[in-house]
Amino acid sequence: MTITIRCISPVDGRIVAERPAASHAAVSAALAAARKAQAAWRRVPIEERAALCTKAVDAMLGMRDAIVPELAWQMGRPVRYGAGELRGFEERARYMIAIAADALAPVKAEPKEKFSRWIARDPLGVVFVIAPWNYPYLTAVNSVIPALMAGNAVILKHAAQTLLVGERFRMAFEAAGLPEGLFQTLVLTHEQTAGIIRDRMVDQVNFTGSVAGGRAMEEAAAGTFTGLGLELGGKDPAYVREDADLSQAVENLVDGAFFNSGQSCCGIERIYVHHSLYDAFVEGCVTLAKTYVLGNPLDEMTTLGPMVKADAAEFCRRQVAEAVGMGAKALLDPDHFTYDEVGTPYMAPQIVVGVTHAMSIMREESFGPIVGIMPVADDAEAIRLMNDSPYGLTASLWTSDAEAAARIGADVETGTVFMNRCDYLDPALAWTGVKDTGRGATLSRVGYETLTRPKSFHLRLSF
Repeated sequence: MTITIRCISPVDGRIVAERPAASHAAVSAALAAARKAQAAWRRVPIEERAALCTKAVDAMLGMRDAIVPELAWQMGRPVRYGAGELRGFEERARYMIAIAADALAPVKAEPKEKFSRWIARDPLGVVFVIAPWNYPYLTAVNSVIPALMAGNAVILKHAAQTLLVGERFRMAFEAAGLPEGLFQTLVLTHEQTAGIIRDRMVDQVNFTGSVAGGRAMEEAAAGTFTGLGLELGGKDPAYVREDADLSQAVENLVDGAFFNSGQSCCGIERIYVHHSLYDAFVEGCVTLAKTYVLGNPLDEMTTLGPMVKADAAEFCRRQVAEAVGMGAKALLDPDHFTYDEVGTPYMAPQIVVGVTHAMSIMREESFGPIVGIMPVADDAEAIRLMNDSPYGLTASLWTSDAEAAARIGADVETGTVFMNRCDYLDPALAWTGVKDTGRGATLSRVGYETLTRPKSFHLRLSF
């Protein structure tokens, strides 16, 4: 029996796309074609790979007008922000293309008489990219472009919620003239995905998703020695020191908490503020949050669209209700946001104070437009609370003292330390996490190391 994968729009519940899951024969054929194509691709000069990948990036950008409303229908992001994801897609793709020749160049050992020695970076083979729905172009491009530039073949399995994104990637690479079979998309069930890994059909898996999903990847890969890159959950903190620019911190942290309806991998989910700024900071956040317009993401006036699913919104509402039941206070009236409706994906933003780490809202990933704010006495208390989490993707520090930011950042258990910014990914830096947030890294020179294997050459010269 054929299984159908459907994308149900959070906008109004309509079916945006439905595709049959690939058959066993189709999966086998795709993997065989990838192996064949990769054997030739690994010998293609990097300059030629770069030219083809650049054409694919250009082709994707040429589809911008269609992609923006597609994103709104598939996952609810307002159309006024849709082009921003493509700008990030372009920045990351072009950067990784630009540094590939240098990052993949042989590493030469120090001179030794009568010997020639170097370390080559060999491609892994077939890279299986399993991408999420929340930033479907950005998360996929982190692995897809560098994997191809490193000489690998790529199989992309996109989330059911963003089925059309996988097809856009395929169309872009077809338009660029990439060799047949080198890049392919597959529509798969969770069971099929696990089976591909369990049967050692691929050489590397790059997965972005939940902690539970990461555990499923590890379980499927157990005993296969297949490489895993995992970017999982997060509960990213911010700390506003007493020397911070208050207006800058308010503006950026409200955006960091509520952009994309809070459904960002490195979105701000908890904020610690020096007690001397606490009242003014909270007041500023509330005032700014009230200006958000919750509504249909196809409307240009909307600044906050629906969450991806009704049950995701209900989870956030339960976190807020639990906190209030334990003595916290929710500062925003949902009735101020006319689209807010219990039982639907449309959820108003919420700021909660009087919170403690005994509450789920400060400990467990929310992935929605809610944030808890706590006062702290000093740097030491802020560090302790920021580290009191099973996650560690980014931490955002707001201060005028760069030396203090470096000192505090050194003690925070996280993959990236920001100063006076948040919710951003710099392609020149490794994107990585600690603890339950995952393992491995994408982007930067380090990202290329995870998509290749070192091969040492030790040549004794006969003359």
